[in-house]
Amino acid sequence: MSGTESKMAQISRRMISAKAEQFTESVIREMTRLAMKHGAVNLSQGFPDFAAPAEVKEAARQAISDDINQYAITWGAKPLRDAVVEKFVRTQHAAYDPEREITICCGSTEAMMSAMMAIINPGDEIVVFEPFYENYGPDAILSGATPRFVKMRPPDPQNENSTWSFDERELAAAFGPHTKAIILNTPNNPTGKVFTRQELEFIRDLSVRWNAFCITDEIYEHILYDSTEHISMARIDGMRHRTIVINGMSKTYSVTGWRVGWALAPPDATQAIRKVHDFLTVGAAAPLQHAVVTALNFPASYYTELSAEYGRSRDVLLGYLDRIGLQYTRPEGAYFVMVDISPFGYASDVEFAHWMTKEIGVAPVPGSSFFAHAENRYIRLNFAKKAATLHAAGERLMRLKR
Repeated sequence: MSGTESKMAQISRRMISAKAEQFTESVIREMTRLAMKHGAVNLSQGFPDFAAPAEVKEAARQAISDDINQYAITWGAKPLRDAVVEKFVRTQHAAYDPEREITICCGSTEAMMSAMMAIINPGDEIVVFEPFYENYGPDAILSGATPRFVKMRPPDPQNENSTWSFDERELAAAFGPHTKAIILNTPNNPTGKVFTRQELEFIRDLSVRWNAFCITDEIYEHILYDSTEHISMARIDGMRHRTIVINGMSKTYSVTGWRVGWALAPPDATQAIRKVHDFLTVGAAAPLQHAVVTALNFPASYYTELSAEYGRSRDVLLGYLDRIGLQYTRPEGAYFVMVDISPFGYASDVEFAHWMTKEIGVAPVPGSSFFAHAENRYIRLNFAKKAATLHAAGERLMRLKR
């Protein structure tokens, strides 16, 4: 590099936010691009390759035709706010005021960012379980919080009933006078863990003791297996007024590109979230907000069949992993599986993921993107795909056995 180029590089670095320098682009989205480049089956980024419900698509077309194409009220069209709180009462038995306790956002990702920016002050800390969805780290940095990571332990491979778990003493030690919130993702991405009532009550006790919020990412609430139950933290005694519930349309209704989500929160927090949301994005797409109302009024049978269908997809992919002889964590919820790649001897899971995409023809996500500390044992595979797609991926994965 010449002297002029070096000087320009130094000037360029000084012009860039120090916050943006602290994290990389999304590894998940990078793997999608790599899959497209090499013609690999994309089991990395978590989106379905099958159609959204016809009724929802028709509702969107009708809303556009009816000229619902201008700004909705910033914090969400009233029919949608009403539908969200009505559904939450049906499914979680917790009531919210649609006028004072909900903000419709541009997807659950923006809802999480708006919530973080609305409550965080300099010096605040947030508690994050790892492995974690990769956005939480940048969210903490951008909002100015210091993350305190608590590592979950993988299941005992000798005990098929064991699941990812946390050490209560380690979690308790992560809380303190500077703790503003804990982020809880259940069902969990990437592990598939569904937190139990007992675990939620332990987290509740710590949140109450240290006067902390619990921000819950519940985007996979209806994708459950083996009779597990999703319990929102808002249902736990003493947590209704210190919980911020993040959710959205993407996963339950197979419309990840619509970007319609929401945050349910007590009035003071909602007022702050609405202000942040307004200046971040103004509002979610108006016709899509009206279409979402149709989806939220689906009967209970829709969600039962959704879980059953994903359960069948899970079994297809896990069947191939069993035939190959790989160890994995059987997910209780969501639509991902963490696979142990240590037998292959790669020092870097990123290197393995790139090799697997190019040479095997299946794109995973390197597991290290879900950890704050060095961890190279895992890849994550997504089974939100048609059976034909999973069988095509499975036949390619069989090459790993050879």
